[in-house]
Parts: sequence; structure tokens; C-alpha cells
Amino acid sequence: MLGRRRKVQIETERMSLRLPLHSDFRAWGTLRAQSEAFLKPWEPSWSDDHLSRKGFTNRVYWAQRAVASGTALPLFLIRREDNALLGALTLDNIRRGPSQAGTLGYWIGEPHKRRGYMREAIKAVVHHAFTAQDLSRLEAACLPENRASRGVLEMSGFKYEGVAQSYLQIDGRWRNHVLYASLRGDRRGKTGVGLA
Repeated sequence: MLGRRRKVQIETERMSLRLPLHSDFRAWGTLRAQSEAFLKPWEPSWSDDHLSRKGFTNRVYWAQRAVASGTALPLFLIRREDNALLGALTLDNIRRGPSQAGTLGYWIGEPHKRRGYMREAIKAVVHHAFTAQDLSRLEAACLPENRASRGVLEMSGFKYEGVAQSYLQIDGRWRNHVLYASLRGDRRGKTGVGLA
């Protein structure tokens, strides 16, 4: 039993970022299904029950436990003007003690790509992580050829740090990833590494 649930909501110019709710199942399933071909090249392989109600229910319960334990902050991106689900962003693997760090992961539904929603969400979550959660370092990784993801990270102030070999299994294969980080009070300036 989780006891009292923590309410987490971050407001941006156009969106409310909040925990997933059981009532989000239909919107989430529809958006994921219609974005499947767009998302699958960049994500771990989907389980057989990925789009099922049971699979989604497990995600909601995981989100509640993760927030209660302070290990993750899984957020849905909800557009305020029409309450539409746009995608999700998770601040995961939150480490305390000497590291005070966490890892960002995110996805945007194909109908909502290239409209600045993810950049807006990342900037808000970075601010929240550095101020409300007192983290010092945020990390993110993406496939080298994922120019959109690299671009959104760089436009959100993340700096390129290198390559991790066989970092994650994506679409059924172990893949190298480029690593990025954002530091509280970052004074590093531009890294000089572009999207070439």
C-alpha cells in the first residue's frame, strides 16, 4: 500500500505535465497505436501486452510506486487547450547521496512531433529537477541517428558527453547511444559537437 498519493503537476506555457491516470488508457493506447511505426525504431521492443489495459494498469501502478519511493517521476504531457495526450517524459533512475542525478526518457506521438512540445516539457522538468528535487545532474541518451532527439536535447541545454557502447536494446538489437547531460549551474558552454 502506498499510503497517501503525492500529487505532482508541472505547468508549462501550453501543457500540464502530470502522472498517468487509469482514465488515460484509451487516449494512451490510441496515440501509441497510431504512432507505432514512428516510435518503434527508437524504443525497446514492445511486449505482447504493450497496448493492453492490463499493461497500462501496471504502468499506472508503477508510476505511483516510483513517485512515492522517489525513484522516478513519470509524466504525461497534456495539452491544456483540449486535454489531449501528446506524449510522455520520465525522470527515472533518480539517485541520491553524492550523485544527486537522474535520467530522462521521453516520447512524443507522431501527430504532435516538431511543434516544440517536448522541448517545452524537458525545460520544465529540468527546472523542477534542479529546484524542487535538488538534483545536480540530468542525463539522457539516444541513438546517434535520431537527429530529432539529439536536436531537442541540445536546444534544451543538454551537452554531448560521448558514446555508450551497446547501451540499450532497441527494436530487438543492442545499440550504441550518444550521451547527453545537463548540470545545475552548468558553465561548460557549447561542446562543439553538432548533429553531423
